[in-house]
Amino acid sequence: MIFTVLTLFPRIFESPLDESLIKKAQEKGLLRFHIINIRDFAFDVHRTCDDAPYGGGPGMVMKVEPIHQAMEHVERELGRPRYILLTPHGRIFNEETARRLAQSPHVALICGRYEGVDERVLSLVDDEISIGDYVLSGGETAALVVIDAIARHVPGVLGNEASPVDESFKDGLLEYPQYTRPPSFMGMEVPEVLLSGNHEEIRKWRRKQSLQRTLLRRPDLMERFAATTEDRKLMREILEEIPE
Repeated sequence: MIFTVLTLFPRIFESPLDESLIKKAQEKGLLRFHIINIRDFAFDVHRTCDDAPYGGGPGMVMKVEPIHQAMEHVERELGRPRYILLTPHGRIFNEETARRLAQSPHVALICGRYEGVDERVLSLVDDEISIGDYVLSGGETAALVVIDAIARHVPGVLGNEASPVDESFKDGLLEYPQYTRPPSFMGMEVPEVLLSGNHEEIRKWRRKQSLQRTLLRRPDLMERFAATTEDRKLMREILEEIPE
């Protein structure tokens, strides 16, 4: 899979893309990255990529021409990718979107800065994504989040292929609690069921814990959750156990 990033600050990506799973995936040939400096496509000697907003107001706005020129360069060199603008007014990024985008052979992320990009850029992209309802200094950190989430769904990137299946949000629920050695630490014990070796009881315990954690911490996720007969039974047990 190819990731292309269009940014005013390419050095932000040097270290994060050269560590851990992302680095190993590149070494295996599973992921390729092209970091494009938008300033290289500005028209003037100062490589100006922003200007004051029409109509007045604070801050600066990223110009449409350098972004368009950078996109044309990408298409000449690598073909037409799926363009995604990272912007606070995009739709919220989630696990379902990450899985879907992992099916794309080439994703290009455009990083906004300052007061945002010229509105005409929106007509050039395929999607607009936000990673949450808060303000960042720019789209670069958001791009790294999106890359990491998508990359985990590319076959072969994770050493344990079951890992992306058993994590939070796989079916709309938060992940169950995890434990490892030692079995006892400062009076805190690992639940007996996890030491029992009874795989069916462990599965039921984990499912119940996942449901309980989601109900208590992220009840909004339950609106989209399709419960099985077993899930409904477990949820009744959970509600009976919650103190009034």
